[in-house]
Amino acid sequence: MQTTVERTDRHTVRLTIEVPPEEFGRDLDRAYRKVAQQVRIPGFRKGKVPRKVIDAQIGREAVLGEFLEDAVPGYYRDALRENDLAPIAEPDVDLEQLEEGKPLVFTVTVEVRPRLKLEASDYRGVQVERPPVQVTEEEVDRLVDSLRERFAELEPVARPIRPGDYAVIDVRASVHGEEVPEATRSDHLYAVGSGEFGAKLDAELEGKRVGEILKLNDTLPPRGDEAGREVSLQVLVKEVKGKRLPEADDAFARTASEFDTLQELRESLREQLRQNKERSADAAVRDRVLAAVTERIELDLPDKLIDEETEHRVLHARERAEQLGMSLDRLLEAQGVDELRFRADARAHALRAVKADLVLEAVARAEGIQVTAEELGREIAGLASALGRDTEEVAKSLDRTGQVVSLAGDIIRSKALDVLVEHAKISPEGADAGEPSPPGPSEPESAEPAEETS
Repeated sequence: MQTTVERTDRHTVRLTIEVPPEEFGRDLDRAYRKVAQQVRIPGFRKGKVPRKVIDAQIGREAVLGEFLEDAVPGYYRDALRENDLAPIAEPDVDLEQLEEGKPLVFTVTVEVRPRLKLEASDYRGVQVERPPVQVTEEEVDRLVDSLRERFAELEPVARPIRPGDYAVIDVRASVHGEEVPEATRSDHLYAVGSGEFGAKLDAELEGKRVGEILKLNDTLPPRGDEAGREVSLQVLVKEVKGKRLPEADDAFARTASEFDTLQELRESLREQLRQNKERSADAAVRDRVLAAVTERIELDLPDKLIDEETEHRVLHARERAEQLGMSLDRLLEAQGVDELRFRADARAHALRAVKADLVLEAVARAEGIQVTAEELGREIAGLASALGRDTEEVAKSLDRTGQVVSLAGDIIRSKALDVLVEHAKISPEGADAGEPSPPGPSEPESAEPAEETS
């Protein structure tokens, strides 16, 4: 099969595809056999109807339609693969020659994903700062206190309500005197400050005592069918409960952890914090490096590509809203965001994401990065483990739906980003611009010298 590619517009190409007569003839025969299996003609066994009879009884046009539906998309996919093109719209197909004994010739006009060509100087040597990794005693204290909160016990108190207390309340929600069952509770243990019924109730409860009745109007938070609806609330305080936290001592450490002393527990928490901050700093470096490289590259993007990514993000937001039991419109309303602003933000994020992907793909081509079977296998095994499914079952599902190609692309882009980080100039945040930084996890000692990068 021969294919010529002609660029007809900024992001549009015309493929002229020529299929040899032998291949064309084999696939046309296959179409005849398929039609022969589908029809019943007196005097002939199913599947054994001659071509001339099919042409006379069914019509050659029906066979050609079957052939075009089955074979031409395959020729088209092969041409895309051979020329490393990624379509972003439905193709326009025009048949130029469809005559047995001669090559099949057709043209395809289609909008395609831009293909960047980068030199090493385009993406190596960007300068970024790495966030500091420092754990303070106050942070360790907060983790210890958080752990104490988990082991706290509730006990009735005779004082007014304070932030962090719990209150047993009766809540009646109504709209124009009609009760709203979804927001009405009896003997409800309410965490003051949780915002379960809106921020106003939390503010009103502070300082109140057992027996007091509150009346207020507020908009319900984004949860459930009644989310975003303004209701009248009548609340009776029936009991106030405060938390009794265990003492931060060795006994507590033995209860809350595998350690014998509070000091050992604090050291473990300190190390956890440090590791978390190291991972966050590494992630921040990767984000900053990619953003710095992307800003270097001038790129004209097709509107179709940005539109599709924008709609994908809108759909994802709609699915998240549905998980909360509400529509996207109601969620945006509850958050005080209008749809125009939301879509503008989604498009801005889509623009950056598409450009970053194209840059990483170009880096992967420039560096000759590929994905190995072992790497793909590890990713599939990790995905199967997260889903609680059999690895082989997940692999077959990904292959059947074509998602394995997307997964391979994700791995390649991640490896391309590894290259960008490896060759970036990374300095501690706040350090002098000209002061070199010692090699660290994000800047190996084997990195190329500065004069060899740009």
